[in-house]
Amino acid sequence: MSDKLELPQGTLDLLILKAVALEPRHGWGISERLRQISSAALSIRQGSLYPALHRLERRGWVKARWGVSDNNRRAKFYELTRSGRAQLERDTDAWQRLAASVAQVLESE
Repeated sequence: MSDKLELPQGTLDLLILKAVALEPRHGWGISERLRQISSAALSIRQGSLYPALHRLERRGWVKARWGVSDNNRRAKFYELTRSGRAQLERDTDAWQRLAASVAQVLESE
């Protein structure tokens, strides 16, 4: 059995917003941060990550700028906007309420 987890639909946006909440990150850096803090249980494929980043950018929740990565390569860095921070708070609250409700059902007899 694999230790990798499949993300429920809609969860990736929340995780990306959380990953860029502290500091701007480029796509690979976002993916690595999520892998790192999930103890490698979450592995985000580029085919999922970049469409999600573009969607978040269109919604105005992240903004992108070109910069230079740690290995001296040109990369697009994404950072949270004010409306993105508000969305992160709403989504985090909704996720925590949902997770608590699911746990309550699973722990019932």
